[in-house]
Amino acid sequence: MEGCLLEPTLYTVKGIVILDSDGNRILAKYYDVKSLPTVKERKAFEKNLFNKTHRANAEIIMLDGFTCVYKSNVDLFFYVMGNSNENELILMNVLNCLYDSLSQILRKNVEKRAVMDSLDIVMLAIDEICDSGIIIDADSSSVVSRVAVRSDDIPIGEQTVAQVFQTAKEQLKWSLLK
Repeated sequence: MEGCLLEPTLYTVKGIVILDSDGNRILAKYYDVKSLPTVKERKAFEKNLFNKTHRANAEIIMLDGFTCVYKSNVDLFFYVMGNSNENELILMNVLNCLYDSLSQILRKNVEKRAVMDSLDIVMLAIDEICDSGIIIDADSSSVVSRVAVRSDDIPIGEQTVAQVFQTAKEQLKWSLLK
């Protein structure tokens, strides 16, 4: 019976997925490549996950060897997955941090269009919360403070392409308004 117990690990999160109200992928990060190695398997898992959760009132589901916690808002579904014996409270903490961070970043406008418009920042927030399946931060205010650094303060070499375009658009707008 001793062989059945799994050793504790820091690799708590197996994946974070955001789907739209039709079950289409907005964003997905999988940290455990052994469980779902191919894109086809991941898409099938997401479809199955969406079909089991989009009408449910629960916050947790056991599916295909994963413990999945989820939350929906307007036209989005947020999922955080761990292995089958993972602590649901820890996963729920990650999910709440993700949702609360996005809510603050998007000024409480957590819906598909806003997430799509700010996808680079959403991805950055996910990376600040979880790295390779290890939970780095579960406090939404500290995640937001690290993600919401204004692009003016970042040297041009360290800016994302989206930040460079945004800065260029603002400069062009102001030069046309003069």
